[in-house]
Amino acid sequence: MNKREFLKTGVLGLGGLACSVCQYQSFAASTEWLFKPSAGNGLWKWSREAIHYTTTPRGVKCLNCPNECTLKRGETSKCRNRINIGDKLYTIAYGNPCAVHIDPIEKKPLFHFRPGSQVFSIATAGCNLACLNCQNWDISQSGPKETKNFDLMPAQVVNACLENHCTAIAYTYSEPTTFYEYVYDTAALSHEKRLANVYKSNGYIQDKPLRQLCRYLDAANIDLKSFSENIYLKLNSGKLQPVLDSLLLLKSEGVWLEITNLLIPGYTDDMGLIQKMCTWLVRNGLSDCPLHFSRFSPMYKLTQLPSTPVSSLIMARKIAFETGMNYVYIGNIPGTDFENTLCPSCKKIVVERKGFRVLEQHLKGNTCAFCGTIVAGKW
Repeated sequence: MNKREFLKTGVLGLGGLACSVCQYQSFAASTEWLFKPSAGNGLWKWSREAIHYTTTPRGVKCLNCPNECTLKRGETSKCRNRINIGDKLYTIAYGNPCAVHIDPIEKKPLFHFRPGSQVFSIATAGCNLACLNCQNWDISQSGPKETKNFDLMPAQVVNACLENHCTAIAYTYSEPTTFYEYVYDTAALSHEKRLANVYKSNGYIQDKPLRQLCRYLDAANIDLKSFSENIYLKLNSGKLQPVLDSLLLLKSEGVWLEITNLLIPGYTDDMGLIQKMCTWLVRNGLSDCPLHFSRFSPMYKLTQLPSTPVSSLIMARKIAFETGMNYVYIGNIPGTDFENTLCPSCKKIVVERKGFRVLEQHLKGNTCAFCGTIVAGKW
């Protein structure tokens, strides 16, 4: 099952989870920040005033991500989640996730954070990038009014997480930066309940909102889509530098950080760029951040391309290790040992995986059981 099929399963067939979610429906009616539709104000049930914006002579300016959309009355942001109503900026992606599911933490992917644990995953429609290779375009390139949604406010998410015996909430599948207020309020509540918060993101966010969110984040996996400004523009309709800034900020704030790099033939599989990327990561103190090279499969607007050759992924892994990255993985290639965690010193397997399952662990606390070397992570 590919990621897109998995998402459809999560949206349309929650199985046993659906019952846990449904029992919280009555909560929404009592929330003071739940806007009700009323004549002429343009708001709808899932509206909430945005946190990071300012007013300008040209309209309200969103300060959530580097797109910095400036919107006149009635206009909607590039991410499809923010609208100017009465010269105030509102999010319409609040309490209305289109995807709700329980996942293994390894699916994010996070390999050095609570391995083998389960996370309660949510996403709303919308994204602030427009990647040609997007696996989830049916929700990321849509808005909340175009998807089939659940009515699930922050307290309901936390309760559902607890009742389903998950140890963390993951903001994932689409881009959580675009449903920032929903993430922030949910993360604050889950923090009070001693649940972890996991941020699966493209890292395309401004410093101030990210620093504010870091108060409640425990782990993040950031898609570093390439190491070229030109490719970021042509492939993703974005910029590289803000993502690099996000990596450094997350690290400095003590959030456990892992990085994913998708190798797309003809776009991001240049070994010179991979060398440059790994060199930057090492020089900036990120050598202990696990790096996941992921195999591309043809989809969305790049169906004409082949899948990434396995040889390219193996070469990228080799370059990363030689450059000084301590933990390097290859994803989307079943039946290999490229997802095992190796001790950076003795090179023995300290966490053995098959798919998203942990088979064995050879750790004593945070050290290798064989040689005593510290293995970076939050185990």
